[in-house]
Formats: sequence, structure tokens, C-alpha cells
Amino acid sequence: MSKPKGKSAQASQTGIYNPESVKDVAESLGISNLSDTVASSLAADVEYRMHQVIEEASRFMRHGRRTTMTTSDIDQALRVLNIEPLYGHNSFNPPAFRRALPFPQLPTVGPVYFVEDEEIDFDRVLREEKITVPKGVNWTAHWLAVEGVQPLIPENPPAIPRDTDQQEVTKSPPISNTGFPPTPPSDRSTNKKQQQQQQQQQQLVKQVLSRELQLYYTRLTTSLLPPSDFAKRTAALASLRHDAGLQALLPYLIRWVGESVVNALKDSSDSDNDGKVLEVMLHVVSAILENSALFIEPYLHQILPPILSTLLHSFLPPSYATLLRTMASQTLSRLLTQHSTTYPSLSPRIMKTLLLALISPDKSKNTREGAIRGLIGIGKEAVRKGLVEGGGIRVVGSDCTPGESSSLVNAVMDALHVLQPPSDMPESLDTSADADAAVYAQMKEVFGDFFAEKLAGDKVWAMGVLGSVSDQT
Repeated sequence: MSKPKGKSAQASQTGIYNPESVKDVAESLGISNLSDTVASSLAADVEYRMHQVIEEASRFMRHGRRTTMTTSDIDQALRVLNIEPLYGHNSFNPPAFRRALPFPQLPTVGPVYFVEDEEIDFDRVLREEKITVPKGVNWTAHWLAVEGVQPLIPENPPAIPRDTDQQEVTKSPPISNTGFPPTPPSDRSTNKKQQQQQQQQQQLVKQVLSRELQLYYTRLTTSLLPPSDFAKRTAALASLRHDAGLQALLPYLIRWVGESVVNALKDSSDSDNDGKVLEVMLHVVSAILENSALFIEPYLHQILPPILSTLLHSFLPPSYATLLRTMASQTLSRLLTQHSTTYPSLSPRIMKTLLLALISPDKSKNTREGAIRGLIGIGKEAVRKGLVEGGGIRVVGSDCTPGESSSLVNAVMDALHVLQPPSDMPESLDTSADADAAVYAQMKEVFGDFFAEKLAGDKVWAMGVLGSVSDQT
């Protein structure tokens, strides 16, 4: 007996996704000869992927303690499976489906649902008021704080007034029934108020500065003052010149410099100790200017008075007078070089101050020497305008005796060196010659008799100085 042969072709079992749908998709893509086997395999794979996505989405549904699966669960499942998510579906704004009317021509077709589109009446939209669109997000820059102080601008919150200020404002003077005015407060009360204000300022300083900065300030000032040795002073100046964390200490250092200069100059003593103090203070100002990490512009009005006071003071210690004026001139030159571009009116104002100190009749020779040193520090143009065109050289020459060789005369000669350097091989003017006599007469008219005689020993230099002055005029 032979075994019965099985069926050659068994009916393939289909799942939820029909192979006919796969063929329809293939035909829409231009593939017309798709076999039944391939369509069945693709349908099975699509069904497997759908089960996988639904299984992942059900996990999100269970973790959310919900019994209804939403489109957000499907999106999360697609993201977990590293599949591109669907766009246009949002669970917070579910679409409204409507059932279409049955088709009499196709009775076998099941119910069809569609998303209803809202009909918009343009006449109604045009009649309604226009809704202003808010401005987009933008940004702007403003100063939150400048040197630890919050500026009063609309972008910053208003400052909170202190209790003491409110009490002073709310207090009103006592009203007396008599016709006499109220008695003014006594001097004792004002002195007490001043002492209280000083104590409050000291407390504020202790609160603003950290303990490390207070200790640094104490050791720095102790190391810089004259009783200290040269090594400590050099180390302290190097720290001022290079350290970057001294911005909070800057106003206190500048105030200390100003008070030290005032104390050294107010007695008009000729002691060498005062000269050393002034020299150290100029070194401190120079070190502060050299520190590129410090923001000095808000304190320029406090730095200039110590420099100009040292430069124009009439009673400096004799052994330090020329050195101090030269150092002050160099410090002033450095300050103007760094900040004259930011403040264009700074150089003309300082030059005006120096010119008044130079040509005023009641000024001493030492003050005039300092003014000339200051003009040298500002530059060649300041020397030409202040010393020559302003008549300063003639004023100085009228106070000098023939043959005098003082520090004031040396300062004027240094200023003339700025206008024109002297020649290597000087040759005197020959006043017997007409050309040299004319040059000498012009020198007397411009520089005065005293300094014309000084310049007559170098013919080339004298003509160069006259040429530099006449070219500018």
C-alpha cells in the first residue's frame, strides 16, 4: 500500500494585515509584478512590527496608570525603538471624526470616517478686531553693576533704602508755639553724628573687604612706608604691579596715597623722610597704572591731585625735589597716554593748569619748574604751546639772573631739547654777520634775552628750535 500524498499547496493563513494591502502599496510605488509569497512575507513582517510597537506603547500606558492608549504612548514607543516618530498627531488635541453617508453604488463597502474641516467665513474674520501679535523675544545689554555699585536704570531693580535714611526723612523739626525760630542743634550733636558716620563707614569697610584683603592692605602699607627695607618695598610694588585681585582694594589704596601726600606736604618741611614718602607714593601710583587688571578710570579724579600737588608744590625736600618732579612728570605722562583717548579733554585741562602755574606772577621758581616738567611729560605740543607760545619761557627768563644755572633753567633747557635735540658739534652764532644777527634778534623776541643767550652757543640747535616753532605757527 502506498501512503496517501499530502496536498501540494496548503492554504496560507493570513493575519490582521492583508497581503492585498501590500500589493496595493507596491502598485502605488510602481511595482506591479509582486508575487504572493513576497506579499505574504511583507504582511507578516508588518504585523510583527505593529505588535512590537503596540507592546512598547502598552508599557508606557501601564506605567502611566491608564487603561486607554494614547498617541503619546505610540510616539514614546517609536522613540524607544529608534523609529522615526509620527508627525501631526497630538493626544492633547484629538481630531474629531465623522461618519460618512453610505454609498448606494457600493453596498459592500463598510462605514467610512473622515476628519471634519471647519468652514471659515472670511467676512466674519475680516469684521472681527485684529489681534496684535506680541513682540518676539529679544535681548539688550545694560550695566548690572559698576565697581560693585548698582546703577539706577529701569532694567535694574530699585535700591532698597536703609532704615537710617528713612528715619532721617520722616523726622520733622519740632514745632513751637512761640514766634521764635527753633534752636539750631549744637556742635556736640554734629560731632556725635560725624563720629557715628565714621564708625558706620569703618564697619562698612570691614564688611565689604574680606579678611584676607584687610590683612593684605595692612602688610602692603607697612611694607611700603620708609622704615621698611628695600626688599619688602620692591616686593610690595611688584605685587601692586602684577596681582589681579586688587580691584576691591583700589579705592582704599588711592585714598591712602592721597592722605599720605597731603600729610607729607602740609608741613612744608625739608625732612628727607617726607621726600621718601612722596617717592614711595609716586611709585605706588605708577604701579597701579601699570596693572592691566585694574579698572582705574572711575578714580582718575582722585589720582591726579596727588600727582599735581607733588609736581607743583613749592617746598619739596631739596635733595628730592628734582627727582620727585621728574617722577611726577613721568607718571602724569603715563596716565595721559593710557586715558587721553577715552577722555579727550583731560590733556587740555591739565595743560591749562600747568600754564597758569607757569605764567602767574605770584608763583615761585619751584612751582614753575614743576609746571615745565609737567609740560615735558605731556609732550612736544604742550611744550610748544605752553612754554613758547604762552610766553612761559620769557617769564622764567625775566626772573633769572645772567649766568644762573639752577634746576629751573635746566628744566627749560630740557624742554627745548624736546622741541629740537641739540647738535653733536655745536657752533656759536656770529652776531657780526647779518644772517646770524637776524636769527639772534628773532631768538630774543621769542625766547627772551636770557635763553636767547643760552641758545646762541649752538647755531644749528637754535635755528632748529626756531624752525619747529615757526612751522607750527
